[in-house]
Amino acid sequence: MKGILVGAAIGYVLGAKAGRERYDQIVRLWHRFIENPTVRKTASQAKDKAFEAAHQAKDLAADAAEKAAEKAPWRHQEEANGRTVAPTATPRA
Repeated sequence: MKGILVGAAIGYVLGAKAGRERYDQIVRLWHRFIENPTVRKTASQAKDKAFEAAHQAKDLAADAAEKAAEKAPWRHQEEANGRTVAPTATPRA
């Protein structure tokens, strides 16, 4: 969201013909916006949730990889024969 606002502000400033006054007004508004305690709190909460979601995704990916490895055909051969069997390479198109 912040990136969209920054991009919009930059695009407007670069495209505007209002001059330095309008630019200064936009900069003041932007600073007032990002210094707002509510905005800071919301941004911090969003950052924390994103961090938590990333950890959950990492854990889910690790679990899925482990389950996939358990289902791998060479895994069963290894268990049946009691020796390590390297997976055969599959040709890619």
